[in-house]
Amino acid sequence: MATLFSCETGTLAPYVPSADMPWNARRAQHLYRRLAFGATHDTIQDALAQNPSDLVDALIDEALAMPLPDPPPWANWTVDDYDPDMVDDQIFEQFLSWNYLWMQGMVQNGLRDKLALFWSNHFVTRFESYFCPSYMYEYHKILQQYALGNFKEFTKAIGITPAMLIFLNGVENNKFEPNENYARELYELFTLGADNGYTQQDIVETARALTGWNGLDVYCGPIEFVPFFHDDGEKTIFGQTGNWGYDDVHDILFAERPDEVATHVCRKIYKYFVSPQVDEDIVAQLAQTFKDNNFELEPVYRQLFKSEHFFHDNNIGVKIKSPLEMGLGIPAQTGLVLDQDVLDGVRYLSEMLGQDLFNPIDVAGWPGDQAWINSGTLTGRWLTADYYLYYVLDNFLDSLRDFAVNLVGGYSNDPYLITEAIVEQLLPEGLQTPEALDQAVTVFKWEVPQNYYDQGLWNLGWETAPYQVAALIQHIARKPEFQLC
Repeated sequence: MATLFSCETGTLAPYVPSADMPWNARRAQHLYRRLAFGATHDTIQDALAQNPSDLVDALIDEALAMPLPDPPPWANWTVDDYDPDMVDDQIFEQFLSWNYLWMQGMVQNGLRDKLALFWSNHFVTRFESYFCPSYMYEYHKILQQYALGNFKEFTKAIGITPAMLIFLNGVENNKFEPNENYARELYELFTLGADNGYTQQDIVETARALTGWNGLDVYCGPIEFVPFFHDDGEKTIFGQTGNWGYDDVHDILFAERPDEVATHVCRKIYKYFVSPQVDEDIVAQLAQTFKDNNFELEPVYRQLFKSEHFFHDNNIGVKIKSPLEMGLGIPAQTGLVLDQDVLDGVRYLSEMLGQDLFNPIDVAGWPGDQAWINSGTLTGRWLTADYYLYYVLDNFLDSLRDFAVNLVGGYSNDPYLITEAIVEQLLPEGLQTPEALDQAVTVFKWEVPQNYYDQGLWNLGWETAPYQVAALIQHIARKPEFQLC
C-alpha cells in the first residue's frame, strides 16, 4: 500500500491559515467537495469569512442536529399491503421515490448524507436481494442515524436490520444449519479487514453465536429473534469461551481486537475523504483517537477534517468523482436547478455508470476511484453534464447568466475574467496551463465576433451569454481535471 509521509503532507494538528497554506476559495471548495458535493459561490464566500476549524465544527454540529427524514407512508408495509396485481410496480415506485429523496438530501443536507453514502458502501446490502421498500427504509435510517455516532452500536444495529439479515443470510442462520456468511463479512469487511486477526474457527463459532434471528412471518414484515433457533451451547471466539449471543459477539470483538477495528475503519474513512494513497501514520493517529473515544466517530471526523493534513495541497483534487458526485456536483456548485427531472436523469445515468443507490455491485461495495473511469464510462460521464445543460438551456435559460453574474459580481465584459471564475468554481485545481485557459476562453467567446470583445460592446447581459456559459461548462466537464475532486 502506497504511503505519503506526514512531513510532506501536514499533520493532524488543526489547520491554521498561512502564507504557504492560505484559507481561500480553493480550500473552502475542497472542504465542501469532500464533506458534501461542492458548494455555490455564495456558500464559499460565507465560508471564507469564518475560521476553517470553526466551519468544520459547524458543519459537523449541523449534521449531528439534523432530524431524520419523515417516514414514508409505506415505512411499515408488508407484502400484504400491496395490490397483488401491481406488487412489482408499486415496489419499484417506492424504491425510486426514496432514491430521489436521498439524492436531494445529499445536495441539501451535505455532510450527514455524504456520510450515509459512505457507510452504505461499507455496511453493504443490495435492494435487489431483499426487494422490500420497508427494509430499505429501515436500513437507510440506521445509516443516517449512526453516521456520526458510535461505531460499535452502529455495527450492532446494522446487523439485525432485515435488509442485512436477508442479504447476508442471517435469517437462514439457525442452530440446526448455521450459515457463516454474515460472520465472515462482519470480520473481513465491516470491522477487521481481510485475514486480519481472526481464524476460520472464529467465523464458525461466531456464526453459532449469531443464530436465532429467524422470525419472519410475512415477507417485508419484522424479523424477530427466536430463542428456539439460537445455539445456546458454549462457543470460543477470539479465545473467549461462553454461551455467547449477538451482543456478546460485538462486546468480545471490540474488546479483543480494538486495534484492528480502529485501523481498518479509519483507513476506509481516510481513503474516501482524503486520498486513495494512504498515509498510515495519519491513520494510526486517527485510530488512537477512535479507541480513546470508545469508537465514537464524531471525534475522528473533527480531528481529520480540521487538520492541516486534510487541507494540504497534496490532498486536493486527488480523488476521482463517483457518478453521483459527477451528476450532483454540477447543481451543487452552480446553484442551478435540482428538480425531479434532474434527479431522475442523474439517477439513471449514475446507474448506467455503475453506481446504483442501494445496490452496490457486491458485498465489498463499489471499489471507487480509478474503477469509476474506463473507456466505456468516460463518454457517459460527459453525457451526464451534456444532458443536464440541455435541460437547463431548455427550461431555465437565464439561470446560466445569473450563475456567471454572481460569480464575477456583475455584467462583466471581460471573457477572461468570466472564464477564470467559472473554471475556478468547477475545477479543484483549475486548468493546468495558460494554453488550456486560452482554449477555454475561446470556447466561451462562442460565435460572438472578436471585435465586440475588443470594443467592449459585449457583456453578460447579451442574449447569447447563457449559451456561452453552457458551452464553457460543457467544455470544462470534458477536461480530465473535471473528473477529480
